[in-house]
Formats: sequence, structure tokens, C-alpha cells
Amino acid sequence: MSRTENRARKGTDMAFRVCQGDIVKARVDAIVNAANTGLQHGGGVCGAIFRAAGPEKLQAACNAIGGCPVGKAVLTAGFDVPARYIIHTVGPVWQGGGCGEEAQLRGCYQNALRLAAEKGCASVAFPLISAGIFGYPKREALRIAREEIEAFLAGKDMEVTLMLFDEGTAALAAEMGLL
Repeated sequence: MSRTENRARKGTDMAFRVCQGDIVKARVDAIVNAANTGLQHGGGVCGAIFRAAGPEKLQAACNAIGGCPVGKAVLTAGFDVPARYIIHTVGPVWQGGGCGEEAQLRGCYQNALRLAAEKGCASVAFPLISAGIFGYPKREALRIAREEIEAFLAGKDMEVTLMLFDEGTAALAAEMGLL
């Protein structure tokens, strides 16, 4: 699943790991898409997920939902990816940090994880939300992802993987003790 991976962080019932790899190949119950508010085929991780899932099928499912506000999450079938579900969450565009971006980004993780739990998912893989074309500083995005995932997993039996696609982000995660 990945070229570089840390050991799972184990609490009583949780497992959180960070690894470098391609989220569309993750063998989990749900993968998370860094979506746009219109749930339209996009670039970056969103484009990769649409291509892997079958763009026409996934776009039709997203069109039926209609959209998703920043910080919220919605769910579709996984179609042609190994995951049963795709959870779409819309991260904030970085505007300098004074426009509520942190609360919105935290909401992405909270709402996606809550939705995964409601659907009975035992495993979920996230990309680093908002840290690509939306411009969120990667160090801060990694910190928020770790905090929200670990807080959610306290006392829960779910495996959550933060999949980092590029080597630079993986190196930063290693520097922060996550990888």
C-alpha cells in the first residue's frame, strides 16, 4: 500500500498511521476525497479519485447529492476503487489563517470520521486535506489532521491512515515524528 510507513499508533482501541502512497489503491472501507463544494471532478487527489472510481459514475453520484459546504462531508459508493465508499469533504482555501480556516479544516476530519463510523467502516484513508491547491500550510494541516484523528479514535475501534502522496510532505511528517 505504501513505500514508507510508520508503525500504527495504538491506544486501547485505536490505530492511526501515516504513510506515503496512493490513496486510490488503499485497501480500506472508505477513502476520503478532498472535494470542491460543487462535488465536481477536479485536479489533484480529487481528480485521481474520480479517474480511478470511474469518472462518469462518480460524477453522476455527486450530481445527485448536489454539493457539499466547506467543512462538511457526504458519501458515495466507491465504484471502481478498492474502497466500499468515498467520503467527500471540502476543505478551506487558505486565506492567511484569519478566516476560520482551522475550524473548517477540523470540521472536515470530524465530519468525515463521523460519517465513516455511521456507515460501519472499520478502516478509512485520508489525504492531507486542503494542503494541495487550496494552499493550507502543510505543517499546520498535518498537526490538525493528527489532532482530530487521534481525538476521534480515543476509545473507538477503527483504523485511520493519513496517506501522503509526495515525498516532500512525507519528509515533513517524518520531521514532525508522524512517519
